[in-house]
Amino acid sequence: MPKMKTNSSAKKRFRVTGTGKLKRFQANTSHRLRQKSKKAKLANRDATLVSSADAKRVKRMLCI
Repeated sequence: MPKMKTNSSAKKRFRVTGTGKLKRFQANTSHRLRQKSKKAKLANRDATLVSSADAKRVKRMLCI
């Protein structure tokens, strides 16, 4: 059986933490920023974890 190929778009968007969880960056940070409050922009700066509902799908894309 051939090797599994990693999804190229997924490897650019997700990182695996030391404990095996998946880290992702927040959406809504690239344009139309003057309409968003400072509080909303500040909250979107930090990375967050992938939800448990999506984690299985993302792990399959990353071949882990």
